[in-house]
Amino acid sequence: MIPRRLTTVLTLSTIVLAATGCSGSDSKSSDSKGNSGDKVAIVASFYPLEYAAKRIGGDHVEVTNLTKPGAEPHDLELSPQDIAKVTSAQLAIYEKGLQPAVDKAVEQQGAKNAYDVASVADLSLTAVDEDEHDHGKDEHGKDDHGKDAEKKKDAEKKETDNKDEHDHGGDGKDPHFWLDPVRYVSVVKGIADKLSQTDPAHKDAYTKNAEELVKDLNQVDSDFSSTLKTCTNKNLVTSHAAFGYLAKRYGMTQMPIAGISPDQEPNPARMAQISAFVKEHKVSTIYTETLASPAVAKTIASSTGAQTAVLDPIEGLTDASAGKNYLDVMRSNLATLKKGQSCS
Repeated sequence: MIPRRLTTVLTLSTIVLAATGCSGSDSKSSDSKGNSGDKVAIVASFYPLEYAAKRIGGDHVEVTNLTKPGAEPHDLELSPQDIAKVTSAQLAIYEKGLQPAVDKAVEQQGAKNAYDVASVADLSLTAVDEDEHDHGKDEHGKDDHGKDAEKKKDAEKKETDNKDEHDHGGDGKDPHFWLDPVRYVSVVKGIADKLSQTDPAHKDAYTKNAEELVKDLNQVDSDFSSTLKTCTNKNLVTSHAAFGYLAKRYGMTQMPIAGISPDQEPNPARMAQISAFVKEHKVSTIYTETLASPAVAKTIASSTGAQTAVLDPIEGLTDASAGKNYLDVMRSNLATLKKGQSCS
């Protein structure tokens, strides 16, 4: 019979191992500080941050993405093992306001190793900026049908949407900075600086790798700028409000069907507003996404005579993604926009 005292010790050890997600193989490759061999252990909360961390860190880092491929980052839920990874990693990179579960874990665990990229991403755009345009209003401030009741419904819907965007997007700021390569550059430089502070022995390598990534992003910016300036239609109708920064950077107007969170279902008034916008502005293409249902967008397209095309917000890669990495998908997005917006 095992003594009661020894049984208690074994039980506590089992709980600790379960909470930290340790296994026989993990214990051999990682030490108590979250190191993976001689590499810096990094946790990234979703794909664009994982991509940047891997490009900057190179062979000197081991990066874990908290958001599994094919999962919607906005709706991420963390297991006890995930939370343990956040607290044990040498560097945890996240964006405050995008994933409430990660924000909560960082705050509750007092993770001093956490780096919030929102501090350098220039999140100057709010989701409601897109709704504040007077789409479909006549000179008297009434809607196209002149019904005060409809106007009241729109106001009530806007209030509800703003609450939902606050729930999913922190202070209501648009978190999708990476779709603007210029804003992404600022985040890349911030991660490189933070990683260099965490592991100063490899600062030169991190600086060099970051410079190479910045060069790639500058080329993406140049390609988007030269191509999209020739578009005959500057109005983007998208599944959700992910492309505000891209639109602003390249002189376009985003008209999203849903708000910051792609799982927000638009009400009939919003769908009618989008349909009217599509017809009025002769929008030929409505953009669906890889990680969200295209049903609503296809319904609007069918009723207005528009077609649909996939514009990837690059929140996570899947087998359906048009490329193996961020740069590939951005190039694919540009080709999609060139066709959908009638660019020369």
